[in-house]
Amino acid sequence: MTNTPITPPETGGETDLATLLAEPAPRSWYRRPVLWGGVVLLVLIAAGLWYWQASRAASAAPSYITQVVARGDLTLSVTANGTIQPTRSINIGSELSGTVLQVNVDVNDRIRKGQVLVVLDTAKLRDQILRSTAALAAARAKVAQTVATVKEARATLARFEEVARLSGGKVPSKTELDSSRATLERATADETSARAGVNEAQATLSTDQINLSKASIVAPTDGIVLTRTVEPGNAVAASLQAVTLFTVAEDLTRLRLWVYVDEADVGAIKLGQEATFTVSAYPARQFPASVTRVGFGSTISDNVVTYLTYLDVDNADLSLRPGMTATATITATQLKDVLLVPNTALRFSPASAAGDAAARKGGGISLLPRMPNSATRKSAAAGASTAAARQVWVLRAGLAVSLAVTPGISDDRMTEITGGDLQAGMAVITDQKTSVGK
Repeated sequence: MTNTPITPPETGGETDLATLLAEPAPRSWYRRPVLWGGVVLLVLIAAGLWYWQASRAASAAPSYITQVVARGDLTLSVTANGTIQPTRSINIGSELSGTVLQVNVDVNDRIRKGQVLVVLDTAKLRDQILRSTAALAAARAKVAQTVATVKEARATLARFEEVARLSGGKVPSKTELDSSRATLERATADETSARAGVNEAQATLSTDQINLSKASIVAPTDGIVLTRTVEPGNAVAASLQAVTLFTVAEDLTRLRLWVYVDEADVGAIKLGQEATFTVSAYPARQFPASVTRVGFGSTISDNVVTYLTYLDVDNADLSLRPGMTATATITATQLKDVLLVPNTALRFSPASAAGDAAARKGGGISLLPRMPNSATRKSAAAGASTAAARQVWVLRAGLAVSLAVTPGISDDRMTEITGGDLQAGMAVITDQKTSVGK
């Protein structure tokens, strides 16, 4: 067998060699994955930067809290504290000094007019009556004595005058005649004095009898005993002023609430206004009342000026007791179907226009970093008055726009709008937030 050598073709030798060695052919530049990976990475970095800048811009723009304006009812109320008192209470005391012999009633007892409540020891008073009776008898005897003296002096004078007439004035002498006349005048004066002594003795006896009657202290009216400060055997000393033994409420079915209204609110209080109040004994119950008096005299306590106001209370079920502390809410004004805005909207004032200017620039993106804001804006001071407010801020296209308004009455939450450009359905700004990105 003859071996015939294989001669490779003259052309394409290198290619056949590469094919034999299995080496891949070089790729085109647009088919290289490293290049496209870099492009994708750059796009992601650019997108991240754009998102980061947009987030910072959105965070830097002011964010507002709004509330829709609506029509509704508004009630202006005045709150005041006070105590419940009887409509009429009476302090029963003693005009006399002495020892208490008997006490016939106690606290919470119902009493009737004329009922004997306390009896004092009357031994001394009876002795005084005996002395006064004796003095009266002596005065009357004195009167009888002086009457007789007057008769005697008058008869003597008449005899002297008759003798003088018969003797032609020779006897008796003029001195004797004048002395007789003076004796009659003295006797007449003594009679007058004696009769005055009788009247004095009668007055003293009457006073002692009245004192004896006052030793039994009686109820001046119907009522209920609230307090009692006397016991049998107590000594009552009424030398300077009457001693209070009992406090009596005439009628507990009608009570009176005494409240002290602040000077800032007293102008809104009128007679006949309705009110409600609560007491600690019944915290979930609202008791009705009505204003019956608004005092003109002021009460000053700790530099706070208040005015005493009376509210009449129906206590038919006797659930309320004198002395209870109450918190009353007086309805001063009620308005129906008026335009209302929150008080916070009238007190609101936006921050400096820098934030709004940044928001207006909108789509512009800056890659330069911004200095962070060190503090967020706070809302207007709580409790600021809304009476002087003349504008509110509404949100339009993301921007705060002011509208002129005329406020009316206000309660703790809402204020009536009586004029201006504000309309129902508009969104008023009540607060502003600024979130700072880091």
